Amino acid sequence: MSFYDKLDPEIAHAINDNPAERYIAIGDDPPLGREMTLARNREARANLPPTDVTIEELTIPGPDPDIPIVIYQPPGPAPRGGLIWMHGGGYIVGEARDDAPCIEIAEFVGCTVVSVDYRLAPESTYKESIADCFAALNWMADNSDEFGIDSGRIAIGGRSAGGGLTAGLALYNRDHAGPDLAYQLMIYPMIDDTHDTPSGQEDTCPTTWNRDVSMKAWRMYLGDEYGTDEVSPYAAAARATDLTGLPPGLVIVGTQDLFRDENIDYAQRLMAAGVPTDLLVYAGMFHGVEMHVPDAVVSKRMRMGYLSGLGRAIG
Repeated sequence: MSFYDKLDPEIAHAINDNPAERYIAIGDDPPLGREMTLARNREARANLPPTDVTIEELTIPGPDPDIPIVIYQPPGPAPRGGLIWMHGGGYIVGEARDDAPCIEIAEFVGCTVVSVDYRLAPESTYKESIADCFAALNWMADNSDEFGIDSGRIAIGGRSAGGGLTAGLALYNRDHAGPDLAYQLMIYPMIDDTHDTPSGQEDTCPTTWNRDVSMKAWRMYLGDEYGTDEVSPYAAAARATDLTGLPPGLVIVGTQDLFRDENIDYAQRLMAAGVPTDLLVYAGMFHGVEMHVPDAVVSKRMRMGYLSGLGRAIG
C-alpha cells in the first residue's frame, strides 16, 4: 500500500497543497524557504475568521539580542492560564505570528498565549533557540501579574519543531531551576536527529515534511554536534536518558507522520519515568495537515485532542 493510500480520504487531497519546491528550499536555501513560508502564512492569516482575541507584538529582553514575541489575549476574566508557544518550521523557517493555532488555543482554553520569535538555524543553533525560549518563559513568570496570568498555570507547547523545542525546554527548565510548569504540549514534536525508525525511514513524500529535508534541518540546527554522540537532549529530546521530574504532558501525532515512531517511543518513556503523559495517535494523518484541512473530521478530532488536554491542565 502506498503512502497516499494510507491517508484519511478526507485529507488525502491536501498532500499536494504544499509544493515540493518549498521543502527543497527549506533544506537547500533557507532564505528562500523563509520567504515562501512567510508568504503562505500571510495568505492563511488573511483568510482567518474575525476573533475577539487581541494580538499584540512586543519585544522583551533576551540573552542576545532582545526577543520579539506576539501576545494573544482572550476576552474574559483574569487571572488565566498562560502558554509559551513555539512555532514550527523545522527550526529553520516560521515566525511568532502563528495566528491560526494561537487564536484557537486562546479562544478554546481561555488562556494567554505568548508566541516566541526564537532564533533560527542555520544562522543560530539549538543553543540560541533554547536560550530565547527559556528567557521568554522566565519573562512570562516574572510578569504574570501584569498580563493577568496565573503563575501556577503556565504551560509550554508547540507544533513540529515547536513541539521539539517544548520537549527540550522542559528538560532545560528542569535542569536550570526555571519556573514551575503545569503542562507540556507536544504536537508531533521533532525530537530525534537520527529518524532511525520505520516511520523515519519510510516518509520520502516530496510534498510533506520528509526524511531528506528533516535530516538537512537537523544538520543546520545542531551545528558541530550533528552526526556525533554529543548531541544535546535540549536539542533532540529523544537523546535524554533521564526524563524524571518533567511536567505532565501530551504527545500527539498521525500515523503517516515522519515522527510517528519517535513520538510514540518518547511518550512511553515519559510514562515509564513517572511523568503523567497522554498519547494520541490519529490514523491517516500526515505532518501538519490538521491546520491545512481544518474542517475534516479527523482534523477536528486531532485539534480537539490537544485543545482539551491543554484546557484540563491550565484552563
